[in-house]
Amino acid sequence: MPKPAQKKVTQILGQLSDGDSSAATELLPLVYDELRALAGHYMQAERLGHSLQATALVHEAYVRLVGSGTLEFNGRQHFFAVAARAMRRLLVNHARDRKARKRGGDEWDRITLQDEAESGGGQFFDVLDLHDAIEALADRNDRQGRLSELRFFGGLEIAEAADVMGVSLTTAKRDWTIARAWLTRRLADPNL
Repeated sequence: MPKPAQKKVTQILGQLSDGDSSAATELLPLVYDELRALAGHYMQAERLGHSLQATALVHEAYVRLVGSGTLEFNGRQHFFAVAARAMRRLLVNHARDRKARKRGGDEWDRITLQDEAESGGGQFFDVLDLHDAIEALADRNDRQGRLSELRFFGGLEIAEAADVMGVSLTTAKRDWTIARAWLTRRLADPNL
């Protein structure tokens, strides 16, 4: 997104935080492509034939974000971090609902711990198991839990996640190495 558009998004988010409900209509066209790319990232990690479409995920998350009227956004990066969390919750709730149904409840929504840039296919895990593991990680180390959420459910690169979190790239890389190793062990043995 070019700089003028980024400034416009930040300005509109300020209006939205100030209670201007008409700002939501102005905001969507400016952030839709990035939200759609984020949702597309999520959906790549999901099983084939997933009943929730990326477009529906974007729209539902957007409605929840701007419809609550109680959120204050500290700029566009904060908005996208909150959007990532909203999409994560939607996907987790969708997976839980599907598992709760009598038929087909044992199918997995799968996600990998392997970075796209790394070679190899990576090991796939159930999205609910990953969600629970990230929650457990956050209980141990909040920053590593948040970083994991931004990486897996936000689709952010390590540098982007560091920027959103306000930490150095070196700190984020170190936290990511530790978090990914811990999550891999936890997912292999949930009793850890």
